[in-house]
Amino acid sequence: MTDKNKIRLFLVDDDAVYLKLLEIDFLQHADFSIETFATGELCIENLSHQPDVIILDYLLNGIEKSAMNGIETLDKIKLFNPDIPVVILSSQDKIEVAVDCMHHLAYDYVVKSETAFMRLKKIITRIFSYKKLEKELNWYMERM
Repeated sequence: MTDKNKIRLFLVDDDAVYLKLLEIDFLQHADFSIETFATGELCIENLSHQPDVIILDYLLNGIEKSAMNGIETLDKIKLFNPDIPVVILSSQDKIEVAVDCMHHLAYDYVVKSETAFMRLKKIITRIFSYKKLEKELNWYMERM
């Protein structure tokens, strides 16, 4: 599969080890084109690369305390393109945090755990199933 046909996935996390684990896991289980970023600022700078999905850490302040957090980054992504699905990934397991992310238009919220990788893959599959259905519906509606 050419890079142009691959799902373009952005992974954004300030934990270098976790970021590498995410990248390896996605590369082993699917044919993605992956870009990784340690800060929200770097992610925002590269949005012109047109990601299909962004997996975004909630805190993002492990490297630099003054760095944008996940919510600030999410808001800027949605200003750039409201149609990019953004899944927030976090060690925060408080319902208020998940609800706040949804209020900021996150597609979904996943708590970092031993099942997080599996959940992320299911969410991405669901995103592209919906996109495929949407394309088919649009095609059908155009012919009516």
